[in-house]
Amino acid sequence: MILVTGATGTVGGQVAGLLAGTRPLRILARRRSEVAAAGPDAEVVRGEYADHGSLLRALTGVRAAFLVTNDIAEPDDERFVAAARASGVRHVVKLSAYAVADPQAQDLITRKQRQNERILRDSGLDWTFLRPRAFMSNALAWAPRVRSDGVVRALHGSAPDACVDPRDIAEVAVRALTGPGHEGKAYQLTGPEAITPQQQTACLSEALGRPLRFQELTADQARSQLLRRYPPVVAEALMRSAQRRLEGGKSQVVSTVRDVTGSPARDFRAWATDHAEAFA
Repeated sequence: MILVTGATGTVGGQVAGLLAGTRPLRILARRRSEVAAAGPDAEVVRGEYADHGSLLRALTGVRAAFLVTNDIAEPDDERFVAAARASGVRHVVKLSAYAVADPQAQDLITRKQRQNERILRDSGLDWTFLRPRAFMSNALAWAPRVRSDGVVRALHGSAPDACVDPRDIAEVAVRALTGPGHEGKAYQLTGPEAITPQQQTACLSEALGRPLRFQELTADQARSQLLRRYPPVVAEALMRSAQRRLEGGKSQVVSTVRDVTGSPARDFRAWATDHAEAFA
């Protein structure tokens, strides 16, 4: 039995969809109604990280688990690992972040991910860390303005990022969950090229068959947008992360997706073509 958390999210939903129908699958979710990716064959167990009893129920009989946590204010990884050890889980595949291995990255989110990785390293469980760069799907935040005005508004338009397609992250996760030899590995995951927001705008324009305009945000405008979506500490961490991108700290490309799956990582042009309907 494999357990997937985060199945209502970007990567977890892809992982659940790839596993569905191929082997016994259980999904942990707060609300059953929100889980659509896995189809009728998956067992959906209602629960949450703060409810130890629900974690124990979800993890009973589970061999491997895919772990996604997002709340930097809660000890969710510690809670999950405690329940996994008590339930006899052998292997946890953890969605982490590329910046964990970058000593120059000291923002709050990265420090939290480092702490979470240490919890797993010290747990006695087998572990695999997936450390992706930014998701290509983050570009979906531009969709409302693209639809209404034909404009992409972003910070640091000329700063490159080797962003990765969430489908490729999910493919690597499934290999780690279902095959041998991935225990104790930390997989850095990128797309096949470092691409700037201006270049992403050009790819979206090509996919849509109509001109789009890029508009650079000031730091104050970007911070204001983030504060409408996140607590101040998270917004500031994201601003620091954006500064690292401007300094070239996110431009490195690695071949891990191809090495693990045997297929090349998808580029942003392919992602834009496949998701053009969201911007149309």
